[in-house]
Amino acid sequence: MNNFFNLFKKNQPKPKYKKILSLDGGGVRAIAGIIFLKKLEAASGKKIFDTFDMFVGTSAGALNAACFAYGKMTADEVKRYWSKDYLDRIMKTSFFWDKASLIQARPRYETEGRVEVLKEIFSSHLLNDVKKPLVTLTYDIEKRTHVIHSSFDSPNISIIDAVCASSAAPMYFPTYQMENGSWMIDGGVVTNNPSMIGFAQAKEYFQTDRIKILSIGAGLNKKKIDGKTSSIWGGVGWLRNDIMGMMLDSEIHHDIAEDILDQSYLRINSSLGKINKILDDSSDNNLEKIHLMGMDWWSEFGKETIEFLKD
Repeated sequence: MNNFFNLFKKNQPKPKYKKILSLDGGGVRAIAGIIFLKKLEAASGKKIFDTFDMFVGTSAGALNAACFAYGKMTADEVKRYWSKDYLDRIMKTSFFWDKASLIQARPRYETEGRVEVLKEIFSSHLLNDVKKPLVTLTYDIEKRTHVIHSSFDSPNISIIDAVCASSAAPMYFPTYQMENGSWMIDGGVVTNNPSMIGFAQAKEYFQTDRIKILSIGAGLNKKKIDGKTSSIWGGVGWLRNDIMGMMLDSEIHHDIAEDILDQSYLRINSSLGKINKILDDSSDNNLEKIHLMGMDWWSEFGKETIEFLKD
């Protein structure tokens, strides 16, 4: 009898993989991932919403993930919120911002413009209102700990709060105070690549180990820094030479995910090349280069991605 049941169990089809889309932060450079996903939709004939079972994002990636999870948007519809008009509204310059000075008394942008755009997209809806599970990452500066917001563990958090908290990049935007009084900054200070957070959340939520993660970055700044020169830098020197970018570009979490998840993890990313390392360069020239990076990603990873997403 036991042999019969063992044979029966062996012949049962394995459950399908749960597919997770993980999106890095990276300011305007996150547009490259949207371009890649547009090509994926065209090649697969399926909306991104229909391809994935959970959406995970940090910072700019949190905004894109929320658009997919709540709005069931196509990649092209998400890209609309990265147009020059919307970027100008989001990046509403602080009155105290002085472009001639490196050291600023205030963040570069105000929060109001960003909130106005998010209200247009999400209204007053809560994480509980998303159509598929959503996970975002932020950092509580008063408690000095990372915070994971999700549609299943913190459903009464507003989508605007979750996205604003995750994307309050130091020096760019003010620390964000949520409706519950918590003060949050960009989740990228914890990890800009939230793939392993997505894996842990998905494993618990779906109660399965059969998980695939498509992880999309926002470009890596590989410009060489002279070690001897850096040895004399103080705060200004490190800021001038992109210390924030070095932290965001860290690939340690990619290496960990690759080691642990092996064939169930696919990372889409590359060197920035001639793209400006600064996260808020919305010039036409830079945006065109970001667009081309997304197209190059599809040329390099497109076929592999199609195969990866098959059950």
